[in-house]
Amino acid sequence: MQSQCLCTTLRAATRRLAATYDEALAPVGLNVAQFSLLRRIARLEPASLTQLGEAAELDRSTVGRNVRVLARDGFVALERGEDQREAVVVLTKQGRKALDRAAPLWEDCQRHIESRVGREQLRGLKAILEKI
Repeated sequence: MQSQCLCTTLRAATRRLAATYDEALAPVGLNVAQFSLLRRIARLEPASLTQLGEAAELDRSTVGRNVRVLARDGFVALERGEDQREAVVVLTKQGRKALDRAAPLWEDCQRHIESRVGREQLRGLKAILEKI
């Protein structure tokens, strides 16, 4: 029996979608959340945890935990920013290589999902979700 709750339905779909991306990115040793965070870091670099949190719409403590995992795995480094009170995150050479390797896997996954769902339907879904 399917739930009538939009939140429950959306969460289930999100788990399935994330699992699809995670499987595609597994050869690089990243999951989709890590890949997304690495891409944000690359765009904002150097980025404070506060900036990353705002860009990802996550609280600073969640971003901090995720960045520590990426740092432990050698994908990013924490450095002192201009404001000595807050650290900034930068990609390491290993992080850049991982992004370069992961990007085509992510793109293939995107195309696969688009072929299953349809370009127009995905565009419509994205427009609906952006209104929430």
